[in-house]
Amino acid sequence: MSGSSHLSIVILAAGQGSRMKSALAKVLHPLAGKPLLQHVLDSARCLSPKELIVVYGHGGEQVRDAIDDKAITWAEQKQQKGTGHAVQQAMSTIADDRSVLILYADVPLISETTLAGLIKQVNETQMALLTVHLENPAGYGRIVRDVHGLVQSIVEEKDASDEQRKITEINTGILAVKANKLKQWLSKLKNNNAQGEYYLTDIIAMAVSDGMEVITTHPATVEEVMGINSRAELAQMERYYQRQMAAAIMAEGVSLADPGRIDIRGRLSVGRDIFIDTNVIFVGEVSIGDNVTIGANCVIINSVIEAGVEILPMCVVENATIGKDSRVGPFSRLRPGANLSGDNHIGNFVEIKNSNIGLGSKVNHLTYIGDTDMGGGVNIGAGTITANYDGANKHRTTIEDRASTGSNSVLVAPIKVGRGATIGAGTVLRKDAPAEELTLTALKQKTIEGWKRPTKKR
Repeated sequence: MSGSSHLSIVILAAGQGSRMKSALAKVLHPLAGKPLLQHVLDSARCLSPKELIVVYGHGGEQVRDAIDDKAITWAEQKQQKGTGHAVQQAMSTIADDRSVLILYADVPLISETTLAGLIKQVNETQMALLTVHLENPAGYGRIVRDVHGLVQSIVEEKDASDEQRKITEINTGILAVKANKLKQWLSKLKNNNAQGEYYLTDIIAMAVSDGMEVITTHPATVEEVMGINSRAELAQMERYYQRQMAAAIMAEGVSLADPGRIDIRGRLSVGRDIFIDTNVIFVGEVSIGDNVTIGANCVIINSVIEAGVEILPMCVVENATIGKDSRVGPFSRLRPGANLSGDNHIGNFVEIKNSNIGLGSKVNHLTYIGDTDMGGGVNIGAGTITANYDGANKHRTTIEDRASTGSNSVLVAPIKVGRGATIGAGTVLRKDAPAEELTLTALKQKTIEGWKRPTKKR
């Protein structure tokens, strides 16, 4: 953005958030899987500011701990004396020739486009203020204009007259102004108001008095500037955000069984002709290719799903890759490092972790595959387990092309099953199995005549 090298952004995050009824700082409550403050930081960074300052409250060390970002300058507001006082805590490091943008950590959906338009209005003779019209403006500061429509001041609800309370244009709190002017006005703030606080909004009247024009801009939607003060408002904003995400992927070629029952908590990249059933959750970075079907109640985390894949209901896929034309589920779990090459069948109650599954291999029932390198065309029988952990260390299993294991086999790693080998049902394999041969651990079956089951003692 032009002029960003002269931009300092101040984010106010010192509010106590008492209405959240939580030990967690309000600005750390998650929206779409990300703290409210992080949403604001991400939008702010899109403007490439020279400086990014977060004002946090007394006892808000958990905010600093949770947002581990060395590029942030932290400023503490030890006493809650209002928004004007909060901004004062950030000004000591800001050069006079900078433009200053004021944001709020509990207003998470403010967009880069809106902020860029606001900053463009700032120069030595004018400041910029973000306002919005509400049908019900109760509780918000009103924008007072003169007969020519020029902004004169902002009056808070508790200090407003009956006539002023009829005004529907309200202050969002988001503004941009030159640092030298802001410092002058902040030093003149008084707290002679109903709240006994130093209002940042009082600088508007000071700016007008000094002959500076106050230019107003507006966001594309009201939701961009809606603050979150309670869990109910957080839930409302979550649903709004998810509806926006659902609309975006439907525009890209995705069919949703119910746009109201999908959660995207990260970044979802999609192809075309995808169908997603209800209650599917996407977390982190997820990529989905063309012609993919995802059944109900699945959770997909930081994974790649290639074209033609079918994921049946009730599956969890985390840090995994599912190759083309594979079928997974129902009730399958792909843990971190699961890499399916393609045309694989992963069935019900199968867990795969840190393993490479070759082209066309099938693991269909009640099986655990961990720390394994599996070739192509392999068939894994029901109940097969790769015993990869010796109590202290993990070991790998190698299963070469076209091998087959019988039901209830245990492969004790480190071990190798040769190309085309067959492992008999119930085998506990402790030594490598040779290629193209049948290997089994056979115990002679016998019957004990006259044996009686134990009975409960009365």
